[in-house]
Amino acid sequence: MRKTNIQAASLEGDADDIEAAFYDALQRGDVEQLMACWADEDDIFCIHPGGPRVVGAGAIRATFEAMFSEGGSVRAWPERVRKTVAVGSSVHNVLERVEVLTPAGPTHAWVIATNVYHRTAQGWRLVAHHASPGTTSEIQEVSDAPSVLH
Repeated sequence: MRKTNIQAASLEGDADDIEAAFYDALQRGDVEQLMACWADEDDIFCIHPGGPRVVGAGAIRATFEAMFSEGGSVRAWPERVRKTVAVGSSVHNVLERVEVLTPAGPTHAWVIATNVYHRTAQGWRLVAHHASPGTTSEIQEVSDAPSVLH
């Protein structure tokens, strides 16, 4: 079972723990937990789908506070995670399944996001989140890996 709060993520944790805490905070609209996932560095950045590059903790906090004030939370789940891991960094490219409330009821959209984590003195922390505009259908992946039928 994965830890879902930032207090449980420590130097013994890993980038997966921070990612779980980040998406948990999004879903609950918890800006404090969400910001605890970010590194304490001046050049951290976040790009929301179709938005500008937002640099620094104060600016990132403001964008999430604005999002949470409008709808309370962001119902997003990371799926199809692809990772590149090194000693002090981990890059996760995810397909986010986002629940969107419409007049006809909830529907899903899909966003491709890249989350970059660094191992810091506080443990693993998010240094970049870059999300591309979404689609209403599941995004297909283009890969040079051969398809295998089972």
